[in-house]
Amino acid sequence: MKKITVVLAFVFSTIAINAQQGADNNVQFGVRGGVNFSTITGDDFEDPKSRTSFYAGLVAEAFITEKFALQGEAFYSGQGFDIEETTFAGLTVTPAAEFQIDYIQIPFLAKIYLIEGFNIHAGPQFGFKINEEIDTDPTSDGGDFDTDRVKEFDFQLAAGAEFKLTSGFFIQARYTYGFSEVVEDSDAHNSTFSTGIGFMF
Repeated sequence: MKKITVVLAFVFSTIAINAQQGADNNVQFGVRGGVNFSTITGDDFEDPKSRTSFYAGLVAEAFITEKFALQGEAFYSGQGFDIEETTFAGLTVTPAAEFQIDYIQIPFLAKIYLIEGFNIHAGPQFGFKINEEIDTDPTSDGGDFDTDRVKEFDFQLAAGAEFKLTSGFFIQARYTYGFSEVVEDSDAHNSTFSTGIGFMF
């Protein structure tokens, strides 16, 4: 948690400094949120199903030119996967369980505007685990079992597309793949498709 706090403090202090500089630096700030469809890819366990969850957080976009911008974000991301009975990292999981792995994600993206309002973007993303548990009854408050098998940090690559409306709202879709091993010495990697909306102030 201390590492997460330091990273978030750095991100938010950077946003605050840029905010004081105002429009002269062509910096915009906003919020975004939406739906995650996440799973795990790899050969160490069979046929994981996608977990549906949500993400929400903050955005800061700095225009370098009219067609090129850099964007930093900090957001909560609910990830993981749904599984039938299997063995994952030495743990036997009962049928119809949801393996919940939640992160604070910090992406740094390069954005290219192809036409007015529409951009494609890509860049590195740094994930810091904040929660890990198995839930055998995701629709209620029961069935939660804490685990400690997932690594604290995940290095990822994010890429997506976004369309901005004239009202300040935007819609976007993004895919993120984790290059780090989810569990030490295992062939298991995060894979997440997300879609959502946001608003630039």
